[in-house]
Amino acid sequence: MQHDTHSEHAHTHEGHGTVSWSTAAQATLHCLTGCAIGEVLGMVIGTALGWGNVPTMILAIVLAFVFGYSLTLRGVLRAGVGFRTAFRVALAADTLSIAVMELIDNGVIALWPNAMDAHLADLLFWGALAISLAFAFVVATPVNKWMIGRGKGHAVVHQYHR
Repeated sequence: MQHDTHSEHAHTHEGHGTVSWSTAAQATLHCLTGCAIGEVLGMVIGTALGWGNVPTMILAIVLAFVFGYSLTLRGVLRAGVGFRTAFRVALAADTLSIAVMELIDNGVIALWPNAMDAHLADLLFWGALAISLAFAFVVATPVNKWMIGRGKGHAVVHQYHR
């Protein structure tokens, strides 16, 4: 029996079938891209301005959500959807995923000895940030797999990516 890849892909996104780890990883990577842009930008800005750890972390988290939502919003708007609907889709698609990533990412950095005090020129700054984002990806992927399998998260975006 020959399988139609497109309809099988759509079937998994609708929450009526088993979601592949590959699909979940792609959704997580999409979300992580926006998170990483915002997180790195926030950490760089806060560190460069000599801000303390808490304001820098708050800025990084806020920017992670802004950039995470923006990437999804851009794709949905490109499909011709109005801004209000596109914004709701982005919130539904990314909120839990970004929240999990930010919790893990910032938790790793906060617990990593001396990482919160590292400067932009320090290997520790970039190493801890890269490793924390990798941990966030690993933890968020099963969350996204679970959500997509139930027709939530990035499953709501799929209908706009035709």
